[in-house]
Amino acid sequence: MNLVDIREFCLSLPFATEDTPFDDSTLCFRIGRKIFALTDLEKLPLSINLKCVPEIAQRLREKYSSIKPGYHMNKLHWNTIIIDGELSDKFIKQMIAHSYTIIFDSLPKKTKKELMEENKEIALILDDGKALDC
Repeated sequence: MNLVDIREFCLSLPFATEDTPFDDSTLCFRIGRKIFALTDLEKLPLSINLKCVPEIAQRLREKYSSIKPGYHMNKLHWNTIIIDGELSDKFIKQMIAHSYTIIFDSLPKKTKKELMEENKEIALILDDGKALDC
């Protein structure tokens, strides 16, 4: 995956938006004003920070050398994934969907209900995000 692929996938998720709230090079992807992914537009190698269930986050770090504790993030809940070819595109997309699902689940009930009613496709993405296989 490259930056364009990551951006396109993140923005393909229902109600996902992007912005650069911290500086011109940190691109954030959000649902309901909450960040589910962020990446640096200038830093090489390309990496992406994603939220993860703590138990899964630890197992992923132990299994893959390209998954590290979240850089400048809460190390318990965030991983930094270095895009260096070790992980398949499909697996990276699953991790993005997992992060998206965690953030979606943390939204207020009213917001989630409104989003679900507007877009039935969101349920499929949430199911994929819960099925992260490590």
